[in-house]
Amino acid sequence: MKVMVIVKATKNSEAGIMPSEKLFAEMGKYNEELVKAGILLAGDGLHPSVKGKRVHFSGSKRTVVDGPFTETKELIAGYWVWQVRSMEEAVEWARRCPEPMPGEDAELELRPIFEAADFGEALTPELRAREDALRLEVERRNQKA
Repeated sequence: MKVMVIVKATKNSEAGIMPSEKLFAEMGKYNEELVKAGILLAGDGLHPSVKGKRVHFSGSKRTVVDGPFTETKELIAGYWVWQVRSMEEAVEWARRCPEPMPGEDAELELRPIFEAADFGEALTPELRAREDALRLEVERRNQKA
């Protein structure tokens, strides 16, 4: 199963305070362990919400809202995408994570990523073939980059 591990934002991450050299080294070592175990598929840190935008949908109307966004507990500072055997395995790996926001309470949120089978009959063979073709195209383009 795939899971997204969401690193929740804090006051410091939203203030743009960059990680220390020590934390970069600790996270680098942790990421190396994830890669060697075949767990890590993707991961990145995100700029503070002051550099972001939200697009609100209401019927056919689209409204763009500029950051910053005030509810820090709802914001994301970074993420990983992991391939694991179970949610329990993901939790074990998350517990091994270095403290992501030293000096502040921090939180990782683990969420399963939908698999094609989760959608049942709504994902017809034709629609699934289109999705598979798009996924292959993305992978091919990423390999060229």
